[in-house]
Amino acid sequence: MAKRKEIDTDVVLIGAGIMSATLGAFINELEPGHSIHIFERLGRMAGESSDAWNNAGTGHAALCELNYTPEREDGSIETKKALDIIEQFEQSKQFWSYLVKNGQIDDPKDFIRTVPHMSFVRGENDVNYLRKRYQALQQFELFKGMEYSEDPEVIKNWIPLVVEGRDRSEKIATTYTELGTDVDYGALTKIFIDNMVERGNTELHLLHEVYDLIRQDDGRWKVKVKNLSTGEKVIYYSRFVFIGAGGGSLHLLQDSDIPESKLYGGFPVGGQWLVCSNPEVVAKHHAKVYGQASVGAPPMSVPHLDTRVMGEETSILFGPFATFSTKFLKEGSYWDLFESIKYWNIVSLMRVGLKNYELEKYLIQQLSLSFEDRLEALRVFYPEAKTEDWKLEEAGQRVQIIYKDAEKGASLQFGTEIVTSEDGTIGALLGASPGASTSVSIMLTLLERCFPDRFNGKWNEKLKAMIPSLGQNLEENETLRYQVRTETCELLQLSWKEPVPVGIAIDA
Repeated sequence: MAKRKEIDTDVVLIGAGIMSATLGAFINELEPGHSIHIFERLGRMAGESSDAWNNAGTGHAALCELNYTPEREDGSIETKKALDIIEQFEQSKQFWSYLVKNGQIDDPKDFIRTVPHMSFVRGENDVNYLRKRYQALQQFELFKGMEYSEDPEVIKNWIPLVVEGRDRSEKIATTYTELGTDVDYGALTKIFIDNMVERGNTELHLLHEVYDLIRQDDGRWKVKVKNLSTGEKVIYYSRFVFIGAGGGSLHLLQDSDIPESKLYGGFPVGGQWLVCSNPEVVAKHHAKVYGQASVGAPPMSVPHLDTRVMGEETSILFGPFATFSTKFLKEGSYWDLFESIKYWNIVSLMRVGLKNYELEKYLIQQLSLSFEDRLEALRVFYPEAKTEDWKLEEAGQRVQIIYKDAEKGASLQFGTEIVTSEDGTIGALLGASPGASTSVSIMLTLLERCFPDRFNGKWNEKLKAMIPSLGQNLEENETLRYQVRTETCELLQLSWKEPVPVGIAIDA
């Protein structure tokens, strides 16, 4: 019997999505001599969560997403998460700008455009909340330039579809900022990976599935891979492995058998969009308009009426509406959920199920919605929506994290989670929102955890050239904030103009 083919490499990236692509782009800059192999079970890059149809396409910066600014019991507004997220998205824009400046991104309009971000609420209670939110955010320089209005005529000028046909006695309010963006993360993923392959040190393997990970005594990882086209099996020995397989990451993390993997389980939630491509309707809406989430809804299900640009086509998307499947990936297996249940996490799964009645109730309600029910939800945002202008499309599949804390017990987590081994030879990303928008910040954290000596040593100068705000706080450094935002908006061809801080001289 012929010996199975074996290949030695520096880095294995599992999944050809935005997370693996971002990490690969960093490694290519920091260690250009490293060999990299990317494995993707589908026949295309960015086929799951990174695909434009499978995510919101929002440059999440907490400008419009109300779930990042909850109201405290005393009526005040919590702003810490919003500040963290806007700082993280600024890091993403800096890295993308660096790649534009260095010729690795030819035209930023291939993946990013200015689209205003807005919050929209109805009713006295929510209007009071949005007013307080606006006032709370205006304490911070990063959110300056945002506007607030309760005047239907002002709001109509921003988003006519939302106001036309609405009862004028209804109390409404919005915030508006041109700092917002629409981002095609699938297109950006392809740009990153194409650049890596062109450099000659990276090989992309489509229709290849990693089916086992085994730690070796010398610290390397034995990565077992199957070619889904030919059936051939190959073994790769890698000094570092990153699991960026979206909903498929949990299974592979469990296969690695690192102690950290025993703390996690997963619960799948899918989604659907209502989509309008009628040019007359699309021309009247240019914004991403976020509302309040239903009680019990996961963050990925916050309703929003979005301008979306995918290639040459501009559409309006509304949703998402939650769906349920036992699949962990849109093109996964119905056995995914059951195969993720292990003896060490079954108790956690059961406890989370008992504690999250509101989520379960929400999912049942969503699953029972008819097409007309979905249109009625749309008409809360767009009163004159016509049935014939809209169709229902499947969105992506996400896996919400179930985490077993030694003190607090098991709980359902709605964010993203970086999991790394103690020796830093393997890392994985679990979870959903805000995800792709903060991919740069997430990968910087992973690099620091897995390679602390290099991150704080020989890589540090190069990292600061790529991310000028690294290790600093833009909110507190007005000169740096002005310089960074001015340069990133110019290089990414975004329309925002950062206000000039007092004391900075601008050349005529």
